[in-house]
Amino acid sequence: MENIVKPKKEILNYINVFRGLAILLIIAGHAMQIGITGSFANNISFEVWSGGTALFIFISGFLFQHLSYKFEYKDYMKKKWKNVIIPYLLTAIPGIILCFMMPLAYGNPFDGLNLFAQIGVFITTGRVHNVPTWFIPMIIIFFLLSYVLLFLERKNILYKLLPVLFLVTIFIPRMDIEPEYVANMDYLHKYFEYIKYVLSGFVHFTSMYVFGMYLSKHKEKIDIFYDKRWIFIVLMLLTAVVDILLNHYTGLVNGTISKIFLTVLVLGYLKHYDEQIKSHEKINKFFDISAKYSFGLFFVHWYFVFAFNELFNVPKVIPFFGIMGFFKAMATASLRYLFVFCLSFLVLFLIKQFLTKLKIQNTRTFIGV
Repeated sequence: MENIVKPKKEILNYINVFRGLAILLIIAGHAMQIGITGSFANNISFEVWSGGTALFIFISGFLFQHLSYKFEYKDYMKKKWKNVIIPYLLTAIPGIILCFMMPLAYGNPFDGLNLFAQIGVFITTGRVHNVPTWFIPMIIIFFLLSYVLLFLERKNILYKLLPVLFLVTIFIPRMDIEPEYVANMDYLHKYFEYIKYVLSGFVHFTSMYVFGMYLSKHKEKIDIFYDKRWIFIVLMLLTAVVDILLNHYTGLVNGTISKIFLTVLVLGYLKHYDEQIKSHEKINKFFDISAKYSFGLFFVHWYFVFAFNELFNVPKVIPFFGIMGFFKAMATASLRYLFVFCLSFLVLFLIKQFLTKLKIQNTRTFIGV
């Protein structure tokens, strides 16, 4: 019998642009936080800039389903090992060194534990040595369940679970965890708290991953989001306000619900104006490059956030008082954002060029780009 070669699916420009936007929002979530902790300004800042992870997970689910026509579990896991896990391990090295050399400044709650045990903790939780990369242990769970997800999809079961999964997202928010939260625990309990953080993220964000798969399967439904955009804009603003108020008065924070509506709005607009975006070559090129560098930017940008804060003595969340203080805080946060994005991109570009000169074809295995 002749082998049947399945044709490649087209590259979706609007998803590529979406991926570029998502990484910009993720960096903003770490660079643009302002306001005195617990204040309305701080809660609003958190609501506006945080939550890019939800978009990233949605895109992961969308692309997984989009490319599922050629799915083979063993081959899929090999690719994820080469293009996600190995670059995660390699880009973890600077963070691990900082954990050992500057445990207090860098926020290492496992300082004093055996060094090899610390490395094991860092890699399996992803949170301590490189704060954003808790995402990797979580997304690995989705990789491991990929066969099950496609099996449920092909049995017409998976998408029927979406209403329940969205309820889980609404009523089971992510844990929050910082070094000071676990300061008085022994090392084992600290480790379990960080593992719980990863698992709570998986439970909380499963709806976004499956929702991404659903809209990839039914791309025609994306047009509905543009047609009904004013309804979704109102829902996004309402849920954002509710989240801000709950955070301020009760300490409860979700942050993902408004991002569900933001996701469908951005997706609807990008698909609707796809041809116009393509016609603006420089804008489209910028987002195309941001998308191609998105994983690499995700892996390294936290190091430059830390570097900026240390060099200029700036706290992670920039406090302010009064109108002039607000503008000063925003200016500082904006400078931090530009510093982080530009240096992250420059370092990745230079490393990629160096690896290419060494005749290394798949540079993604080293730096995610």
